[in-house]
Amino acid sequence: MIRTLLRLLVGGLLLVVLVLGYAFWQQRAALQQPLKLDEARLLDVPAGSTPVGLINRLERDGLLEGSLWLRLHWRLYRAGQTLHGGEYRLEPGMTVNELFEAWVSGKVVQYSLTLVEGWNIRQLRAALAAQEKLEQTLAGVDDAELMRRVGEPGMHPEGRFFPDTYRYVRGMRDIDLLIQANRRLRQVLAEEWAARATGLPYKNDYEALIMASIIEKETGVPAERGQIAGVFVRRLEKRMRLQTDPTVIYGMGERYAGKIRRSDLREATPYNTYVISGMPPTPIAMVGREAIHAALQPEPGNTLYFVARGDGSHVFSSTLEEHLRAVRQYQLKRRADYRSSPAPISKETP
Repeated sequence: MIRTLLRLLVGGLLLVVLVLGYAFWQQRAALQQPLKLDEARLLDVPAGSTPVGLINRLERDGLLEGSLWLRLHWRLYRAGQTLHGGEYRLEPGMTVNELFEAWVSGKVVQYSLTLVEGWNIRQLRAALAAQEKLEQTLAGVDDAELMRRVGEPGMHPEGRFFPDTYRYVRGMRDIDLLIQANRRLRQVLAEEWAARATGLPYKNDYEALIMASIIEKETGVPAERGQIAGVFVRRLEKRMRLQTDPTVIYGMGERYAGKIRRSDLREATPYNTYVISGMPPTPIAMVGREAIHAALQPEPGNTLYFVARGDGSHVFSSTLEEHLRAVRQYQLKRRADYRSSPAPISKETP
């Protein structure tokens, strides 16, 4: 009787060992199998997806086999591990185990959007709207509501976002990217404002941001930012009008068609610095750190004018007479992409 019981016990244990060994072997084989792919593809994992549901889905799509063993493996060895939502790149030769590791580590596909120095808010919003992988929440939302959602209610949106390359994953909201860009702008502006030169003609950092946006739009050669800033700061100190074309263009809005006429220079808009004294009421573009730095650390000197050579660089002058000679010299042979700068009103015909 005892021998019989021992034989049954040994037999049962052997059966258990065999079953466990078979299950282990099946799990291992299922984990090490390569995904059935001929070319790379993306796997979209929506927020709230479960590993069990994804495993079943991949088997239905013919990308793997043995979903029973894979589900068992996850419950036994990966219970409690977080499955990160997003897009995952599936490559030929990738094993199921490698896919599981990617799910746990959150190795999702990232996209990028570069916000460019000098863009205005219309260009920024158009670039956001063109990102198919972003969740679009701002269509039909006006600028005032946009700034409320960003966390700066009552602020004008122009210039309030920092130009840089931002990375995002599928399903991220467009407003989340803007919040990042706004925080970055405020951080950079605060850092540069804290290290500003003394005696500048700005009441606050917002006025410095306005000046930086003008410098951004006027600068064709990065090395000239400090010189251009110096000209504008000295003009403000002497109560001279800034007379800078980018402010005229901004005030014209969508009416601008590539050319400024004499009548445009005389049009009384809040941004036309040929008409108004001081600076416009808001920035006219997005600005990088270099332009902000130039506005707060302008180069010393006595120049009060500059005119574009037509190649992006400028000729700087201390007197009106010198400046008019430079204007005559470079306007006579100016190119189609010529950009003017602070100067008396042109005598071109309207």
